[in-house]
Amino acid sequence: MPELLRVEGTVVNILFRNEENGYVVLDLKSNGDSVTVTGELGDVETGEYLLLTGAFVTHPRYGEQFQVESCERRLPDTAENIRRYLSSGVIKGIGKVLADKIVDTFGSRTLEIIENEPMRLMEIRGMTKNKCEQVADEARNIFRLRGVISYFEGYGIKSRYAMRAFRVWGDKCQDVIETNPYLLCNEEIGLDFRHAESYAHDLRIDPEAVCRVGAGIVHILRHNLGQGHTCIPLDKLCPTTSSFLGINEPAFYAGYNAFLAEGEIVEYRKPGRDREFVYLKEYYEAEKCITERIGMMRDFSVRESTDFSDMIADAEKESGITYAALQKDAIRIALQQGLLILTGGPGTGKTTTLNAIISCFEKLGRRVMIAAPTGRAAKRVSDLTGYDAKTIHRLLEVQFDPSGQQKFIHKEDNPLACDVLIVDEMSMVDVLLFSHLLKAMRLGCRMILVGDSDQLPSVGAGNLLRHLIASRCMPTIALKEIFRQAQQSCIVTNAHLIVKGKMPDLTVKNSDFFFFHRTEFPQAAELLIDLVCRRLPAAPQYRFSPTKDIQVICPSRRGLLGVIELNKVLQSRINPPQAGKAQLKSTLYEFREGDKVMQTKNNYDITWTKDGESGQGIFNGDIGQIQTINRRSGEALIDFDGRMTIYPLMLMEQLELAYAITVHKSQGSEFEAVIIPLLGKFEKLSYRKLLYTAVTRARRLLILIGTPQKIEQMVMNKRSTNRYSCLKSMLESSIRPEDEHEENMDELPH
Repeated sequence: MPELLRVEGTVVNILFRNEENGYVVLDLKSNGDSVTVTGELGDVETGEYLLLTGAFVTHPRYGEQFQVESCERRLPDTAENIRRYLSSGVIKGIGKVLADKIVDTFGSRTLEIIENEPMRLMEIRGMTKNKCEQVADEARNIFRLRGVISYFEGYGIKSRYAMRAFRVWGDKCQDVIETNPYLLCNEEIGLDFRHAESYAHDLRIDPEAVCRVGAGIVHILRHNLGQGHTCIPLDKLCPTTSSFLGINEPAFYAGYNAFLAEGEIVEYRKPGRDREFVYLKEYYEAEKCITERIGMMRDFSVRESTDFSDMIADAEKESGITYAALQKDAIRIALQQGLLILTGGPGTGKTTTLNAIISCFEKLGRRVMIAAPTGRAAKRVSDLTGYDAKTIHRLLEVQFDPSGQQKFIHKEDNPLACDVLIVDEMSMVDVLLFSHLLKAMRLGCRMILVGDSDQLPSVGAGNLLRHLIASRCMPTIALKEIFRQAQQSCIVTNAHLIVKGKMPDLTVKNSDFFFFHRTEFPQAAELLIDLVCRRLPAAPQYRFSPTKDIQVICPSRRGLLGVIELNKVLQSRINPPQAGKAQLKSTLYEFREGDKVMQTKNNYDITWTKDGESGQGIFNGDIGQIQTINRRSGEALIDFDGRMTIYPLMLMEQLELAYAITVHKSQGSEFEAVIIPLLGKFEKLSYRKLLYTAVTRARRLLILIGTPQKIEQMVMNKRSTNRYSCLKSMLESSIRPEDEHEENMDELPH
């Protein structure tokens, strides 16, 4: 990464300001030189004195700039700088002419006079008592904000959190936060719990204080969203939180009941059960919203009496395909009822059925939209159907409020302009995103959900597709029959054996499925590297590109056959360092021009161009290739599936090498050739859904490397995808009496 430097000086001019995120471009006078500065500097104004930490980069269009990492601000203290400061319009009611008069009168004491003796401004000709009071009120807010920022910076809390807190609580900000420092963890502020803990410790907040306990409960609930749980049973939340905070049970319940009463958390009890489940408010409302919206869509949907046999027959003639009975049922239900879950594994005719549904709706004059959870999944369904597909975020048009919270343009008061919405790869969709999608749909809109219920659940919280199917809230067609053409693929037939809990056939050497028996890590790694780098690219029947066609997919990130080590070894063979090839070191990897990389978090600000069009956003799981690295400009050019992106080098920590990726990151994608190493203990990742998901990522060739015993262990292990959620119970309660069977949920991870 670029070397961090210190620069200080006076703000001469504000060139650009984004009020939403606080991004500023300014001219700084530093030691007699003019420096262009960029960064999240908030409401900084002309005339202020800044002490900055950051790095110099060269923008291809705007030249050399100083990109800021951290900033310390001081109000101007010389007459010249105070004149600039007031002339900038920072204080409402004071323009350039009046600023000159005030500074000519009071000189370097101007700001002190405005803050402490504002009525003295009446010494300036034309200043009335009312105007003095207005200026004083406006200045008071500015000085207080500066004071709040300075105060928090003394505790190591960055200015953006101070500014957000000041927006929420204004003049009382410091008093409110000192009483309850954990308010900084609220979503509108966004400070991490552990940082708030350090601040609270300095303030000597009682470890058993209700505010600390409540914030700790919220922290545990948020942490477990990452484990897939939308809620946690109270009998598990209590000991987990108590251990984490070092408190006893009475202290836990004091904080718990207080937060429950304030609505910060929500308690839900399944009908006929004694066990309470605890939610963050947002996730309870999401599952409740899904239940209510599906119920309303069911009630408001127009049921067609026509059986559509003639239309289905016409679709068969046009496509030259004879549909199986279940495929016809799926098409008919979609057309008649407008609500359908279509699920099935590879080779069962899911895409054929979907194409027929789309074609029939278009013939009926319905406006159809298609969405998928990721960019790669959207591209895949678009390629398979021939219809344009968008990511759900792009469909809903994401935007952000001043605190950085995600909002969508399309919602109840601005619904999507479609009659039919089709969502592919539903197994990857989490409850929060799905609730936003449902809010953006008109009640009369028809909805077709497509996915493979045997794949891994979403990275986000919930087990949405599984619970929608299990609750029977919508008609579901599960395609099981493998069609004749697909039966010729051992990838397909073995995938279906895995789903049924049977061992795949490892003995047949087929053109699309191979198993290599290896028991030792070094030998397995050597074979894998040779396959990627030499054998498959050289094989006449394949000629696969190591970067574009071949994908190594690993169950685990760690170990000799994990993602991290394999990426380093594969990079050294596929893209070794050489003279003239730029490279850049990050925390985990050394990136080089030509490297295959993956984005690891959603970034909505990065812009891209493709075929003359431009857009914003590179998302978690997007795979690309570094074209150039320009250390002088501080940017890299990266090709994400044809989307050319100018990528700031300071964001390279959001990238990882992608010669090898995890199974979870591969979901929603297909690759020409997939190699899966299956050696090692990784017990928490040795289960059926994970193996099945990995196997079904291969389009033309699948290679497994490992032992039959490891594969059998994974095939036989079907637990591990259970998640705490009450969605199934809510949906069942909305349509029929609660089922007496309770799912066997895994132990809560700490």
